[in-house]
Amino acid sequence: MALLHRFSCCSSPSSPPVISLTKSTSKSILFPISHLPRHRRFPQRFPSFRLTATLAAESPAGSVSGGGGGQPKLLLEVKDLTAVIAESGQKILNGVNLSIYEGEIHAIMGKNGSGKSTFAKVLVGHKDYEVTGGSVVFKGENLLEMEPEDRSLAGLFLSFQSPVEIPGVSNSDFLQMAYNARRRKLGLPELDPLQFYGYIMPKLEMVNIKADFLNRNVNEGFSGGEKKRNEILQLAVLGAELAILDEIDSGLDVDALRDVSKAVNALMTPTNSVLMITHYRQLLEFIKPTYIHIMDEGKISKTGDISIANILEKEGYKAMSTS
Repeated sequence: MALLHRFSCCSSPSSPPVISLTKSTSKSILFPISHLPRHRRFPQRFPSFRLTATLAAESPAGSVSGGGGGQPKLLLEVKDLTAVIAESGQKILNGVNLSIYEGEIHAIMGKNGSGKSTFAKVLVGHKDYEVTGGSVVFKGENLLEMEPEDRSLAGLFLSFQSPVEIPGVSNSDFLQMAYNARRRKLGLPELDPLQFYGYIMPKLEMVNIKADFLNRNVNEGFSGGEKKRNEILQLAVLGAELAILDEIDSGLDVDALRDVSKAVNALMTPTNSVLMITHYRQLLEFIKPTYIHIMDEGKISKTGDISIANILEKEGYKAMSTS
């Protein structure tokens, strides 16, 4: 998530870690972790208020979707995107072209070092990469002109391969803060703790997470599977229109992969989309892609359906060679 990315970029061993949020004025505010509320514990059960609280909560994505049918809208359009590693200037993306419409699931596959994760990080504005050419339009706006936190608030979500830990900040506080930041961006009223509890409980059930999970610090001491579930929980809470899942299947056993995939499928609507990066065909059996793209040497070299994954499984990436 871009908010977590901003945290990881702004913190250093010699200074207190910070989280960046953006108000509706587009001015960025940095919150030192030490100033955030700590350990507001969520109750295990709150049955008498749950229905009222749930009705009071509204998904940001649902509040802005067109919904009226018709042709799907173009959600993301990438044209001739090139990028380099900021520190060394090494070219890493060599003209990526990709169009994603509402309701579609796209999978990107490719060898290690082909540029898959770099492409994902460039889309969310990671500081380690510099865009040198091309364009990216998200929901009709120039994505490359936005700060990372603005991209997140606009409805772009990235699940990390290795999510960062935020000691001292509970999942409940972090999720409520991030969710309310997006509501402010959309001109919606913020939710108080009780309303947010009603909103988040169905999300916990969707990802197969117990309520006491909210009282733990963000990713601190989490197993690999718990971190991946937490990423999908963040996606479910924020209601992002485009979810970029970077190797969400890495390190998961079959049961955990099934739970995570079930949650991702449940989050799909006619107005949102998923871009997932994976090395393995197994994920594609749980989350069925509309298109599969092969990335090679920093650009998409081939696009097709599930048959591409079948060929890869049998013959490897040499079968995808354009020569």
